[in-house]
Amino acid sequence: MEEDLIKKTAQAIRRSKKVVALTGAGISVESGIPDFRGPSGLWEKFDPMEYATIDAFIANPQKVWAMLKEMGSLVERAEPNPAHIALAQLEKMGLLSSIVTQNIDNLHQAAGSKRVIEFHGNSSKLLCLSCGRLVDQKEIVLESLPPRCSCSGVLKPDVVFFGEAIPWKAHLEAKEEAGSCELMLVVGTSAVVAPACDLPLIAKRAGATIVEVNLEETQLTQYITHWILKGSASILLQALVKEIMSAGRG
Repeated sequence: MEEDLIKKTAQAIRRSKKVVALTGAGISVESGIPDFRGPSGLWEKFDPMEYATIDAFIANPQKVWAMLKEMGSLVERAEPNPAHIALAQLEKMGLLSSIVTQNIDNLHQAAGSKRVIEFHGNSSKLLCLSCGRLVDQKEIVLESLPPRCSCSGVLKPDVVFFGEAIPWKAHLEAKEEAGSCELMLVVGTSAVVAPACDLPLIAKRAGATIVEVNLEETQLTQYITHWILKGSASILLQALVKEIMSAGRG
């Protein structure tokens, strides 16, 4: 049954003039980054309302940075897994227009993907809240917290905290990609957090086929998705690339 769905997906991708992927935390779990909302996720240990809002950061950046440092050590050790690599291969083959990701881990770029629209920013960069300068995280030694800019301003990861707006350019590009694609791959996300949850709906209303790749069924499966590939994203996306390549040689 799963093999039939992989063949069906491969055929749909090859037929589509434009394919877009929407990815979430689930795609990076196999790289060692736990899903924030899962049983062993960060939000089990740290209350997001206490640590992940922009108001919490401004009120007590030292406290929030203690959590960020722990999260950062996981991200630093993480490497792209076969699911990230498979999406980069699809792009290289000319079959994937872009990736819209809710992740901040930079793993799509590390896998070789070129067109990555980052909905929630990227943790590899730090933003000075005083002068607006962007700093590479690798340039900063996290000894005394919070880290500070050369102007003495507090540095904050260039990511979207709760209470902050999605970067305007990323939001605009994501909506444009969703509204103009013929097929959307939704990988490793239940797409319940706004406004990312709107993208599959925008795509479907514009006539796109929505294919979900998730471990379990989600709300999308019931209301939005045309079909779901259920299981490990690494295994399924690798199999999908293999099927597309073998069909191309046939």
